[in-house]
Amino acid sequence: MNPALEYHHLQTRRQFFHGAGLKVGGVALAQLLGQRALSAKGPPSDGVYPALPGFPHFAPKAKNLIYLHMNGAPAQMDLFDYKPAMNRFFDQELPASVRNNQRITTMTSGQARFPVAPSKFAFEPCGKSGILMSELVPHMKGIADDVTMIKSVHTDAINHDPACTFVMTGSEVPGKPSLGSWLSYGLGSESQDLPAFVVFTPTFPKASQAQALFTRMWSSGFLPSKYDGVALRGTGDPVLFVKNPPGVNPGDRRAMLDALGKLNRKTFERFGDPETQTRISQYEMAFRMQSSVPELTDLGSESKATLEMYGPNVGKPGTYAHSAILTRRLIERGVRTVQILHRGWDQHGNLPKLIKGQCMDVDQPTAALVKDLKLRGLLEDTLVVFGGEFGRTVYCQGKLSRENYGRDHHPRNFCMWMAGGGVKAGTTYGETDDFSYNITENPVHLNEINATIMHCLGIDNHRFTFPFQGLQQRLTGVEDAYPVKGILA
Repeated sequence: MNPALEYHHLQTRRQFFHGAGLKVGGVALAQLLGQRALSAKGPPSDGVYPALPGFPHFAPKAKNLIYLHMNGAPAQMDLFDYKPAMNRFFDQELPASVRNNQRITTMTSGQARFPVAPSKFAFEPCGKSGILMSELVPHMKGIADDVTMIKSVHTDAINHDPACTFVMTGSEVPGKPSLGSWLSYGLGSESQDLPAFVVFTPTFPKASQAQALFTRMWSSGFLPSKYDGVALRGTGDPVLFVKNPPGVNPGDRRAMLDALGKLNRKTFERFGDPETQTRISQYEMAFRMQSSVPELTDLGSESKATLEMYGPNVGKPGTYAHSAILTRRLIERGVRTVQILHRGWDQHGNLPKLIKGQCMDVDQPTAALVKDLKLRGLLEDTLVVFGGEFGRTVYCQGKLSRENYGRDHHPRNFCMWMAGGGVKAGTTYGETDDFSYNITENPVHLNEINATIMHCLGIDNHRFTFPFQGLQQRLTGVEDAYPVKGILA
């Protein structure tokens, strides 16, 4: 065997160009790759992912993030943005001065009319704060004094896939790291036995108009792949291939991983590929998850009162309620970020019936999660975010009646709420016009939402970067985005 020939056979494409004598360009590339390798060092021997040096930038108000994403875009005027004046305009044309030639999707651009469709649902002020909420969310009314309701969120994208990608990665272009991956990379994890970033994609009412979910919403993008979100499945094994196959006991698995780790470390010493370190850490985490995941998913230690608080579906794996109680258990165990993506909110037609089913699925468990965190003293250290990728139009898509209507996509304004560490409780921020079509006070861009989330976790988004494709990449993009001071505690 010729060692030199064998070395060149084993070279990766990246290593070839790294040493191909590209003079000044090669030196610059080597420097960038060196920085990336240094930033992507593997975890210490105890398996805990450490924070980056200097992180957090300042004392955080929250240590953990729970992101409840309603995929498909809930109608803000049917849930949280009360607009009684619309009743006077039922079935009248949306005034041109309101629409103001803003772009609309091809799903309604061919309609002869844009008739105003007021919400058929009743609203009432809730709690001491008086935050207005719809009859569709009776349980969330009970946490009104714990949330900051942001009524003036806006985004750039008008269709689901780019809009959802933007919500979670700060870009409509696929390939960027998700919010949870950025936080895992910067802040590390306090859990030795569970991933830093966990994702649930629960079931949803069968009649719903559902959009697809893509793994890019919890992907690490150009960050090392060990910062990918780990999706816990609702049926079968929570994590595929974590269990030992028949005939393999834990001792055998430990011996195999020790031997494999030695081989991988030799490979890393030879080639310096940071993804080798990722493989080592992933094997170790999988070994620990063989015991930690069954313990996590066993609800036998939960009290009857707690289970009843989450609703009748809490014992059914794969449901939103089951995901919600597991989210609280993950936060208790030191997981940095938990994301629940609930599908079915794309209500272009038959909205009153469909949105009622969606709310029945998520309302009680969502409120229970906030209450449960608060009862256990976890809410002050956890930031909870609830929202979709954009809003819905006040004008009807399709046929209109007092009892039935549909709504198209609307990126100009929608509602989100936050609760927990770092944000004011019992506050409403921002305002829209009488048609819930344009923002009239305190606009909040989605990049500012992400800047606020990072601020609550002790991160200055302008100082949190990663070198890629010639840019110091940020979750909040190349333009300046600042935390929303009006909602910070």
